[in-house]
Amino acid sequence: MFFTFMRGLVRVILFVVNGNARYQNRQALPQDENYILVAPHRTWWDPLYLAVAARPKKFAFMAKKELFKNPVLSFILRHANAFPVDRENPGPSAIKTPIKILKNTDLSLIMFPSGTRHSTDLKGGMALIAKMAKVRVVPCVYQGPLTLKELFKRKRVIVRFGEPIDISDIPKMNDAGMLEVERRIQTAFTAIDQAANPDFVYKIEEK
Repeated sequence: MFFTFMRGLVRVILFVVNGNARYQNRQALPQDENYILVAPHRTWWDPLYLAVAARPKKFAFMAKKELFKNPVLSFILRHANAFPVDRENPGPSAIKTPIKILKNTDLSLIMFPSGTRHSTDLKGGMALIAKMAKVRVVPCVYQGPLTLKELFKRKRVIVRFGEPIDISDIPKMNDAGMLEVERRIQTAFTAIDQAANPDFVYKIEEK
């Protein structure tokens, strides 16, 4: 209930701030199963757009443990299905918790395999979680403003979904298995970017 309320609130805020979003190929989203929704991490608000675009499916999120130190923010995050992860020293719970969620609840999972913004290297945790939870991976991309200034200018936002990726045929999540998952997902990201807008260029913000 809280997640649905928060997503509705976020949807209104995004509409007021930008109001120029297009959600493409939503028919690719599985209807009667949990899955992991994955995307390249391009802005701090792309998780919000992904959750809104994939409605009515409900999702869980990983969030860095530091965000849970604030009691008010911690309350909001936990009730919005977020769970803490130590990015510096991830323990077994970083894998076990999302597997339990995918297996035992009606929640799917939103993950950014690169871990942080501006990175294109995929991490192996997502592949291991998908394999052990026996769920498919749904690739998607965010194309749109990368700064708040551009977002408020109501420049076009596109979230496009790709076809689900089944990794059950990969026997082991060893180095070779991880590389194959990475190949499939990176290939999907490239194809989805091209289908959404081939002229879109992701420019990393200079610091």
